[in-house]
Amino acid sequence: MFTRWLKNRRLEDKESKIKALHYEGMANGEFRIKERNMVKFMRFFSNDMGIDLGTANTCVFVSGKGVVLMEPSIVTINKTTKEVVAVGNEAKRMLGKTPTNIVAMKPMKDGVIADFEACGSMLKYFIEQAKNPKHRFVLPPRIVIAVPSGITSVERRAVKETALKAGARVVYLVEEPMAAAIGVEMPVSEPCGSFILDIGGGTTEMAVISLGGIVLTKSLRVAGNEMDEAIIDYMKKKYNLLIGEKTAEEIKIRIGSAFPLDEELTVEVNGRSLVEGLPKMIKINSEEIREALKDTLSQISNAIRDILEETPPELSSDLIEKGVTIAGGGALLKGIDRLISHETKLPVIVADDPLKAVVRGTGRMLEEAQYFKQFPQE
Repeated sequence: MFTRWLKNRRLEDKESKIKALHYEGMANGEFRIKERNMVKFMRFFSNDMGIDLGTANTCVFVSGKGVVLMEPSIVTINKTTKEVVAVGNEAKRMLGKTPTNIVAMKPMKDGVIADFEACGSMLKYFIEQAKNPKHRFVLPPRIVIAVPSGITSVERRAVKETALKAGARVVYLVEEPMAAAIGVEMPVSEPCGSFILDIGGGTTEMAVISLGGIVLTKSLRVAGNEMDEAIIDYMKKKYNLLIGEKTAEEIKIRIGSAFPLDEELTVEVNGRSLVEGLPKMIKINSEEIREALKDTLSQISNAIRDILEETPPELSSDLIEKGVTIAGGGALLKGIDRLISHETKLPVIVADDPLKAVVRGTGRMLEEAQYFKQFPQE
């Protein structure tokens, strides 16, 4: 009799445990559903953004919409009234053509903030432009900002404070090479080596990434702007012709190359003669511009070789198969992939739409919660 009672009691205990586990599972499931619904609810009333605050261009990604804005990082300010006259594309059109009381400036230099007030005004403008009109007066956005890997803690804090003053609710900072790798969908969480090269306007970032972390990284303050300056210097020395930054950039885009082309290109250049002081037009070819860019590209190539020499052997073997992926505006320079492949003996891939690689990475961080565990709030 007692044995039968004990057996029934054990069965009841077992059933109660199963029910408890069942209810606990349901509760956890309900909690997760509620959590997801809360996230969706918050997103509905907010405009979470990922921002690539670049020296040359600023790109903005809005959660659920993708990349909504890409404009030059330029601000024009009235020196008399201290008011912002124009930002972005409109400001770029004024570059080098402003009267004495208006100055066109780039608030970012070498990937860091050079003018806090101008950068704050620019960032606030871009955030307002990217916001959904329905949400303008609801929740301020969470913002993920990509920053160079080589900046100091003071410079990181300056970026965060500027974003908070511009209207962010909370700010997350991510290193540019990691954001670029995530943006081009490299397997950053896998136990294998990935090499990302991000050639921007103010900095060139490179990193070897494995298991969701940066194994080796290097940041050079040599990039697209230095290429423009090299072209300006070359024109001065060879032709005694003074040209502006905008003209130098156009030359770089149209006929600039890092490796000999199958068919060399030519372009007409307008500037001011340093000898006569009068407007002058000359013709130059892509071979000359390649010579002008030689030293700048050599610095980038040497930095890549340095980081490859320090890479652990197991990761080096992965790079033989996967090679180097190039992102950033510098990836659009003709023949840059062939040059790096020639220097490193590795396969080189230019990312699709490389200008938006970093901002796409910040966007994925917003939309995939796993990245917030890896990159906690500053």
